[in-house]
Order: sequence, then C-alpha cells, then structure tokens
Amino acid sequence: MAQGVRHHQPGRQDTCVALVPVFQGLSRADQLEVATVATPAHLSSGELVYAAGSDVSQLLVVHTGRLKITRSSADGQERVVRVLEPGDFVGEAAFLTGARPDHTVTTLEPASLCVFKHADLARLVAAHPTIAVRMLQALSRRLTDTETRLAAATSTDVSARLAGYLLGLPGTHVDGSVEVTLPLAKKDIASLLDTTPESLSRALRRLGDSGMIDQRRGRRIGLSDVHGLSRLADEG
Repeated sequence: MAQGVRHHQPGRQDTCVALVPVFQGLSRADQLEVATVATPAHLSSGELVYAAGSDVSQLLVVHTGRLKITRSSADGQERVVRVLEPGDFVGEAAFLTGARPDHTVTTLEPASLCVFKHADLARLVAAHPTIAVRMLQALSRRLTDTETRLAAATSTDVSARLAGYLLGLPGTHVDGSVEVTLPLAKKDIASLLDTTPESLSRALRRLGDSGMIDQRRGRRIGLSDVHGLSRLADEG
C-alpha cells in the first residue's frame, strides 16, 4: 500500500472483520480467528492506495468510506470503472492469479480497511471455505454489474443511463420527494457512465426541464418523478 497509511490501535480488528459481508457467515469464534491476521488501516481522503503495475500482495476490504478504481485510457485520460463501498474488496485478482493490477485505487473520503496478506488469506480460505464462497458471490455480482453497464453504454442514451444511476443511489424522503446525494464529482460520474462531463450536464438539464429531477444545493438532487425516471431507464 502507499506510504502514509495509519493503523488503528490493536484490538479493533474484530469490529472491522464482523462488519464486512465476506466474513459475516462465520461464527463469532471464527471471526475472532480471522481478526488475528487482519490489519486495520486508516487512510485520508484522496490518498493513493496502490497504483497500476504495483506489487499488491494484500486483499483490501473496505470497512468504512469509499474508494474509486480507475484505469488510464489509450488517450491518457483517467476513467472511473468502479466505486468501492463498505463491504467491497479489491486485490483479489492478484491473490487468485498473481498478476499485477491494471488499475489504480484511491480513496474518495477518509476510509478504514481490513488488510490481509495473501499468504494469511490462503490459509483462511483453506480453513473456512465459506469465505471463498462469499468472495465468489461478490465477484459474480460485480461481473453482472459490469455486463449491465456495458450493455447500457452501447444501447441507451446518456439521459437513460443517468436515470438508472440516480435511481440506484441511496435516497431519503425530503419535502415530498426522494433526495439523493451524488457521491462523486460530476467528471467522475461522467466517466462511470461512459460519457463526457458536458454530456452529463446536458442530461441533468434535460431531466430537470422535464420535471423528473430537481437540482438542489451542493450535490443534492430531488427525484421528483421516480416512475418517469424508471420508464426512461427501462426504455432507453
């Protein structure tokens, strides 16, 4: 991992392990066993976790905060390919194949991680096959999500992709509508939706002009017409 990672005090590993889905199928005693080889780490916002091509010999499980995975395109532009939320993990490709990563991981906000050396993880998987099953389930969901995004990028317009993205964000009821908060900068959302910031801004205006959304202060957006957004996402 990049320099600057600050570790929590010993004794907090059990909390880190218990709250991530990969380990929730284990008994409390088994979770405590896993915790003995987990190293909790805290990173600041905007901190590099690891860069493409680096020697990654650890599995990183997000405990709190969010991380982004980016790749450099042929023209040198940084493309956001995935956002890691609490419970997600990264570093499994190096664990399974020994290959160096073709992506870079950076924190989007202060984050805490459970860090497992690959050698320790191999022993854990051998002793507790449930861990491997849950990892495969998570990888399967990730693959399905990637395939869905690729299909949407080639068969829907930007407004439809944006509608689907907004509907997928966690929301709260505010002033008679569902309100969501954009978790990323607009340039990163544009990258995630395989479009340009300019096209994303136009799509936001179109949805606003149609009465489907209400752009509010900061990154907050009101979803004024959830059914309309759903139809747009499905028909796009």
